[in-house]
Amino acid sequence: MLTEEISVAQTANAKASVLVVDDEYGPRESVAFTLAVEFAVETAERASEALAKIRQREYSAIVLDIRMPEMDGIRALEEIRKIDPLVSVIMLTGYGTLLTAQQAIVGGANHYLRKPPDVEELLAAVRQQTKATSLRRHQARLARDAQDMNVALKREIEKHEPQIWQGRASVELVHDLNNPLTVVIGYATLLCEEAKALGETDPERSAKLLDYAGMVEKAAEYCHHLSENWRLSSRKMATMAPLDLVLAARDVQQVIFFGNPAIAISGLAEAPILGSKFELMRIFQNLFKNSLEAGAQTVGTVFSRRGDRVEVVITDNGPGMDADQVRKALQGGFTSKISGTGLGLGICRHLVTAHGGTFEFESSPGAGTKVRLSFPAAPTA
Repeated sequence: MLTEEISVAQTANAKASVLVVDDEYGPRESVAFTLAVEFAVETAERASEALAKIRQREYSAIVLDIRMPEMDGIRALEEIRKIDPLVSVIMLTGYGTLLTAQQAIVGGANHYLRKPPDVEELLAAVRQQTKATSLRRHQARLARDAQDMNVALKREIEKHEPQIWQGRASVELVHDLNNPLTVVIGYATLLCEEAKALGETDPERSAKLLDYAGMVEKAAEYCHHLSENWRLSSRKMATMAPLDLVLAARDVQQVIFFGNPAIAISGLAEAPILGSKFELMRIFQNLFKNSLEAGAQTVGTVFSRRGDRVEVVITDNGPGMDADQVRKALQGGFTSKISGTGLGLGICRHLVTAHGGTFEFESSPGAGTKVRLSFPAAPTA
């Protein structure tokens, strides 16, 4: 770092370098003498000599005569741009060749002066163009640095991919917390309204309050589980324990969806499996929510036993999706809702797989959607 600072300081204090190219000795040395007061000047009497110098070092500006033998200034300018596209080139032209000079500007020259140039005009032009070169080189360095940083950032992203997936897990958490938190707020409002209207002791209303309070407690417990998973920053499945899968689905219907009658649960009265109650509730929450928000009027959920597995088939009468939409939905990130995240199905597949289950998804336009889940049944005693 210290070496770089010294180098920058030396560059700032050094004179800007200028190359004067002219086959005529007198005009060449006159221009060089005029510029030598403020600039570090080198000269070349042929275009080929100038090109050799430019390949060896960078200049802040090049003063180039248009009319030269072997290779004229226009052709030399083309070669200079191949070597150094950033350096400022000032073309010198005789009074009768202004059209040629204008063509040189189109070809990549930065400025042109009539020959012989006025001293003040020459100094002003070289001052301006050396600064322009410095600015272009600085911008080019910044662009290269940005590109290098981009490459380094991509390496860091690949290196820290697990942490990035933790970030995605946080997004999933926010996605799943939204529904139960809304329920907490909704039931809290109902509790307040009932409490205000209660007045004197009323057994029937007291029962309602107790019922609402129970719903709030269940929703709050669900939120606590999700936030605790995030706090521990673990993607491991929670501890498996015996539970009733049918009861988990009914809890979601009652707690998250206010007992919505559009959700019909049938088939087995009980479906014992080993799993995490709240993680399984997340599956039903997302699947029910997707169907209802897509416009389904009925969401049938049928539990059955297939050998040593419990099967759940969730069918809705929504608008359905075409093959391309199904593919995108299963890949993750696709949603037809304005405020949707497209994470729901991805969360479901992950949680079902973590329980040793299988996840099948079928949908077609006008025919609704069917999701088939299968879980290992709990071993019998």
